Amino acid sequence: MHSFESKNKATELKERIIKIALIVASTISILTTFGILFSILFEAIEFFKLRSFWYFLTGTVWSPGQVGSQFGAVPIFAGTIMITVIALAVAIPIGLGSAIFMSEYASNKTRDYLKPILEILAGIPTVVYGFFAAITVAPFVVKAAAFFGLEATFNSALASGVVMGIMIIPVISSLSDDVIRAVPDSQRKAAFGLGMTQGETIKDIVLPSALPGIISACLLGFSKAIGETMIVVMAAGLRPNLSINPLEDMTTVTVRIVDALVGDQAFNSPETLVAFALGLVLFVVTLALNVVSLMMIRKFKEKYKVNTL
Repeated sequence: MHSFESKNKATELKERIIKIALIVASTISILTTFGILFSILFEAIEFFKLRSFWYFLTGTVWSPGQVGSQFGAVPIFAGTIMITVIALAVAIPIGLGSAIFMSEYASNKTRDYLKPILEILAGIPTVVYGFFAAITVAPFVVKAAAFFGLEATFNSALASGVVMGIMIIPVISSLSDDVIRAVPDSQRKAAFGLGMTQGETIKDIVLPSALPGIISACLLGFSKAIGETMIVVMAAGLRPNLSINPLEDMTTVTVRIVDALVGDQAFNSPETLVAFALGLVLFVVTLALNVVSLMMIRKFKEKYKVNTL
């Protein structure tokens, strides 16, 4: 009896230690997030003490380090959005199409081979994607544009956007595959019983049911693309350019952050502190996207009472 009680107390002690360790780990994660936010926020506030917050958000001239330097970030935001939209235009059709094939058409054996191969893309360093964009895709874009009588730069937004889209295909494909497979099989059987073909079942039953999870996967892909740096540095360049032509060179928020922090200006100068203002905008945007994505995933889980991700 005494031995049993001792063993029970030892088990309870282990459980208590594990619980405390998990609480500490969770607390560290939460405090790290707030630490990142406040470290960016305080420095961004210092920048806005020196330069207009309103002009930063609405100005169209970006000329730091020059006489009468101006910090209108609209060209930076426009370039970021342009390149990210191009990336999503590449990644969503390919990623969603591959997810539909693997979940609805491929056999289990085929899927077991294809999915790991597809997810290898997620493990490739972004600098390798940057080399691919600069050496292969960018010259191809220039030649293709010349073939159609158009002029494209070797640092075009199109080249970096296409390669960035290839990079986020695994994110969209893997998450979409999981949510599509989580749709109850009874819905498919009911549709087949009503005489619907497999294509009609996928289009009218499966995809609408999985739509919250698919949108969530696309938002996660968007947040990954909007924070990418190396591909844009190597393929799109540093020039802030307010244009709607994807064949021109553009830059993004992350590239300008790197450029501001590696300069030789004093740390408390506007030219350096602007990196924290840009970082704050990027943090808020990605945080909002992730919150919306998690809300949609939760909605999908509640709908089918399953763990989809």
